[in-house]
Amino acid sequence: MIILVFVLLATLFLAYANGANDNFKGVATLWGSGTTSYKKSLYWATVTTFLGSLAALFIATKLITTFSGKGLVPDAIVNDPHFLISVGLGAALTVFIATIIGIPISTTHSLTGALIGAGLMAAGTQINFHTLENKFFLPLLLSPAIAAFFTLIIYPGFKLARVKLGIEHQMCLCIGERMEPVAIQQDGTAVLKSTGLTLTIDQLQNCQPYYRGKILGFDSQALLDKFHYVSAGAVSFARGLNDTPKIVALLLVMGAFSLKWGIFMVALAMAIGGLLNAKKIAITMSERITKMNHGQGFSANLVTALLVIFASRWGLPVSTTHVSCGSLFGIGLVNKKANLSVIRQIILAWVLTLPLAAILSGVCFLVISHIK
Repeated sequence: MIILVFVLLATLFLAYANGANDNFKGVATLWGSGTTSYKKSLYWATVTTFLGSLAALFIATKLITTFSGKGLVPDAIVNDPHFLISVGLGAALTVFIATIIGIPISTTHSLTGALIGAGLMAAGTQINFHTLENKFFLPLLLSPAIAAFFTLIIYPGFKLARVKLGIEHQMCLCIGERMEPVAIQQDGTAVLKSTGLTLTIDQLQNCQPYYRGKILGFDSQALLDKFHYVSAGAVSFARGLNDTPKIVALLLVMGAFSLKWGIFMVALAMAIGGLLNAKKIAITMSERITKMNHGQGFSANLVTALLVIFASRWGLPVSTTHVSCGSLFGIGLVNKKANLSVIRQIILAWVLTLPLAAILSGVCFLVISHIK
């Protein structure tokens, strides 16, 4: 009974870390494009992700088998609670460390690494590496490239359609007082100089560009914002649909928990993790990768939603992180505003995710298996 409690705690820790690192990714373009505020984006992500998690009960059950370890290690190892706890802890620690430093990584990749690490310690050379190649590595490696490719195609197509419909960017006129720092006093107070009223005409970050024109009689900007909300919700829904079965698989292998209650507990832990620890990931995804306008944000979300929902339907372990970041990379290439330094950091983190999770889960297995 006690060992089952530890399996449950390790799984819920992984779900919490997943929510903290992943929940905001679906709505990052809403905040990054200035469509809405951080809090509204976060609440929308929480609700739609939770609904996607519940929908996994009916749609994405194939992923439960994929991430239970079956076919990767012998069945006797899969049913070992020490193996399950080690996989959960190794993946959770990897994702939580990345969350603390504000780097978006893949829970899918972390789980894959954790399965390998704990599997090597438990089964040695009995790991089925052919299964790893076909079911894990190919989808994970290809997904960001595919997302970037489709974004590079879809956004220019939307832009061309906008021009054909006569919808134009509105420039912004900003009038206001600007305060410039002059000096810092010894007591820590700052001396500011007022420049008086300033007039700025541009498409500034403070003055978000808007679209002017009509589509079928509807205001183009209002229509785009609604579609942007829908696409962001679709990404979050798809993420919940795709990630929940992977995590809940750890609970179901031993048969001590029902599928219904397992999914509900994981969904709740993911929601809490997102609400409490999503801010650093939100800043990276929304502000640091690339600047974007409303149309670019919508295009990135649309590509992400379609790819992740397709992957969930067919049981492919595609990472929402890799797909959503790949879409943002594509937007950065299109608008030439990509922050290459941040992109390199993220890609490096992706490279290190699997070995780090493997090491942590392997160490966890060695420690836990010797506890009597």
